[in-house]
Amino acid sequence: MLDVPEPNDAPPPFTMPELWRKLKPLARQMRHEPTPAENRLWHYLRNRKLAGAKFRRQHAIDRFIVDFICLDKRLVIEVDGAVHHYTPEEDGIRQEFLEAQGLRVLRFTNTEVFKELDGVLEIIQEAIEDTSPPSPLSKPGEGESGCES
Repeated sequence: MLDVPEPNDAPPPFTMPELWRKLKPLARQMRHEPTPAENRLWHYLRNRKLAGAKFRRQHAIDRFIVDFICLDKRLVIEVDGAVHHYTPEEDGIRQEFLEAQGLRVLRFTNTEVFKELDGVLEIIQEAIEDTSPPSPLSKPGEGESGCES
């Protein structure tokens, strides 16, 4: 029987130093110039405001920069909107890679962040409190969905 590490036991995802040197300026710029939806959500995630979880924003994982991550809970939050630069196929590759690293990925649209913020925060809080590992049965590109419209 395979010994599957608990989410908190797995090593944190990281970026190789040479790649980090290239991504660092972009991540820094993205932190200084967030989209309005990212800025609004960050207000509720920063300083352990939501369920005591520590989030980082614009965090590099390998060749990707994720909007928000809680390393302790291995939880990634992505806010997709008009400034989103990925095609559905690229999103699928990105999602599959992140999930292969043992990360759970929640995706929300800008509209959900602005019009259904309470529901977004509730979903994030439930994910923080959920201690089960990510399901290996989810199809690539099918991260947990955001709010129902």
